[in-house]
Amino acid sequence: MRSGERERPARKLNWQRVILQGGTVLAGDFNAHSKRWDLRCLEQRDATFWEGVIDENGLEIGNDGRPTHHWTREAQEGKSDIDLTLANRSIVSWTILSDDHATGSDHVAIELDVGLDKQEEADHGMVVGWNLASMTEEDVEAAEKLCMELAKERTQ
Repeated sequence: MRSGERERPARKLNWQRVILQGGTVLAGDFNAHSKRWDLRCLEQRDATFWEGVIDENGLEIGNDGRPTHHWTREAQEGKSDIDLTLANRSIVSWTILSDDHATGSDHVAIELDVGLDKQEEADHGMVVGWNLASMTEEDVEAAEKLCMELAKERTQ
């Protein structure tokens, strides 16, 4: 972490407890720069933590090298891959739906498919809209408890 930089909320979670064995997809603006998912990357930034999560949990990077973030600052324009799709199962397809700022944001919309069998498809649940920055300690504990319960159900 750089001097004066605040700790990011994602670093407070125990990701090994959050990531369910064989059934987790993490997707979002990770705001991390690494050559592992962005060949245009000139300077690694906030990547070491996420590279560790990827390696420790056997996650696949779904991104295909196309930029997911287009920015303009001080009359300069740039592109990067800071919106990541990570999964601990096969990502069958990953695509950018539109490159022309259709989201009204400087980030693109992404669509993906992961390999599921028929039973998994019938049983799966979805969590959307997590805002890690606003999570309280109680929220983190509740999320970890839910993940443990779901993992227990999967083994029964």
